[in-house]
Amino acid sequence: MSNLIIFPIKKIKGKISLPGDKSMSHRAVMLSSIAGGITEIENFLFCEDCLATVNAFKQMGVKIKLPVTPIPPRRTSGATGQASHKSQARKTKIIVYGKGLRGLKKPAQPLYLGNSGTSMRLLSGILSGQEFYTRLEGDESLTKRPMKRIITPLKLMGTEIKGKKRLSNEYPPLEINGSPKLRAIKYKIPVVSAQVKSAILLAGLYANKETEIEEIIKTRDHTEKMLKLFEADIKVKGLKCKIKSSALCSPEKINIPGDISSAAFFIVGATILAGSHLVLKNVGLNPTRTGIIDVLKKMGADITVHSQQSTANSLQSPENRTPNTENRGFEPVGDIEIKGSQLKGIEIRGEIIPRLIDEIPIIMLAACFAKGETKIEGIEELRIKEVDRISSLCYNLKKMEAEIKEKKSEVIIKGVGKLKGERLNSFADHRTAMTLAIAGLKAKGKTVIENSGCIKTSFPDFREKLKEIVFV
Repeated sequence: MSNLIIFPIKKIKGKISLPGDKSMSHRAVMLSSIAGGITEIENFLFCEDCLATVNAFKQMGVKIKLPVTPIPPRRTSGATGQASHKSQARKTKIIVYGKGLRGLKKPAQPLYLGNSGTSMRLLSGILSGQEFYTRLEGDESLTKRPMKRIITPLKLMGTEIKGKKRLSNEYPPLEINGSPKLRAIKYKIPVVSAQVKSAILLAGLYANKETEIEEIIKTRDHTEKMLKLFEADIKVKGLKCKIKSSALCSPEKINIPGDISSAAFFIVGATILAGSHLVLKNVGLNPTRTGIIDVLKKMGADITVHSQQSTANSLQSPENRTPNTENRGFEPVGDIEIKGSQLKGIEIRGEIIPRLIDEIPIIMLAACFAKGETKIEGIEELRIKEVDRISSLCYNLKKMEAEIKEKKSEVIIKGVGKLKGERLNSFADHRTAMTLAIAGLKAKGKTVIENSGCIKTSFPDFREKLKEIVFV
């Protein structure tokens, strides 16, 4: 069991680039694998979750070329102390040799997906259209994630899919007998979930007619944008998506922008530490993901976004770029500049929640240093992540002497302006662990975070990036 030890610092300062977006890395591998042609994916995120997706497709016969020897970052002395030099660049390009929609092969053994709910739910959509049986397994945490939300619509499409029944839901492992010709459906998603939407869209690639999906609230739309990039027959209008069976064509090269969910930890760190000045380079700025910026600005944070541009086909020469303007507008990116600020408490609820669902833990920390009270409503989805993230954060922040009231669907945080270093429990959740690490930078005394190895799930270089920008 690895512990992360954090000492308080004065400020955060510098410029860094962040690893590739996790959501987009998953989807890029999946679509490249079932497309025609070869796809180079730059700035792919080499984390445990995304590598679970890579390994699953390799088991199904897809050739995926990874860096022979990724360059490890140089280590610096001290727990988080000021870095003596910057990390070397890692090799982050992978090459996927697509097999087409019908080219996957039956895996010789169950596909083990570790902790990755994204891998399991989205893969279920693709496997629904295959002509073979597949069993999807995961670690103990993943076996607690509800799967009825994808099982119900996929069954309506003609897939034989089942999980382990427990009370009124179904859980991993999943067993899937695909159908070569699925039925198109019209389906209004009863939960707010981009993963459910994505699973149905991917299954829709194998359906006999047009599949139509309607959301309650707009969720992250990386799947829709990437399907357009791969020339799928997809239409999006408001809360509705329509997709027809269509062969996918590789865009040849994809450049994954920096992950805004990873950026959120550093954004809040720089905000709550007076005198900080940080620039995060080439971060994804998809409007369905930028709720963290909107909320922090409303709280009074000094945040400026610079040089927005598109990542689509950005690595291709002009003569090879697709003329499709929608494809060229694949994902917006830009630089985010943050300065230390005095925050104020606000109410956070409604349609913005899906735009910052992964960032609520770090927002809870920001609220501890805001003047007044912050109320966050509509947090039920966070209780069925890798852990109950609301309870894990409340437990740990209260140990650090934060003032928090926790209810099933909301949390109320009174800004106390200071925290105390403590021995904390990550509950084996990566976002909990990283939030507590940022808390330790502002706390009085030493903070110890137990079982911090879980950070590798989404951000293996977190410690090294932190060392580059902290000033003691």
